[in-house]
Amino acid sequence: MEQKDKDREQRCQVLSKLARRRELQARYGYDLDRERLAVIEAARPLAGRILEAGTGRGHLALNLARLGYHLVSFDQSAEQLDFARQNLEANGLAELVELRQEDGENLSWPDGSFDVIFAVNLIHHLKNSYRVMDELQRVLASSGKLVISDFNERGLAMMAEIHRLEGDEHEVARVSLAEIEEYLKTKGLNIKRTQTEFEIILVASKPG
Repeated sequence: MEQKDKDREQRCQVLSKLARRRELQARYGYDLDRERLAVIEAARPLAGRILEAGTGRGHLALNLARLGYHLVSFDQSAEQLDFARQNLEANGLAELVELRQEDGENLSWPDGSFDVIFAVNLIHHLKNSYRVMDELQRVLASSGKLVISDFNERGLAMMAEIHRLEGDEHEVARVSLAEIEEYLKTKGLNIKRTQTEFEIILVASKPG
């Protein structure tokens, strides 16, 4: 099989897996694109260099790219990055997103490298949330904003059931989004809090 055929087959597999997950989410009234657009709307206005922490399957990156934004998106998992790459390529948007493999606890960028940083549905996966938050604040510009969104109780219950139906377990870290919110406040950040039916959105900015 030629490489082009292999790539095409891989993209089809990615799209099929995404479609199955969306079907399960729809049973609970969860619209993935609607939720991501709500995060983007809460973060506006967006300007300057944009970073996404935790690419996952590329859903936020895809929605930002659809709106014409260029961004850098990193994940620690090579498998997730490959999945996201296939997702972006299938939608013709790969050129707008630079994918990077990075350790969230030790990022390679200099201080103040980004004006907007997104971390969507990342917190509940992290083993050392506070260390990652410190790194994201380090690479955030002095006038920048840190946008953090994660599932509320209803969203976590939904994801636990979906993972059960898919034959695996949805692992949830010990540190809650509420604890992260309080931690960011101790660092002197101002917090704007909004929410959707399934998620809580925090927009944190440095005063001044």
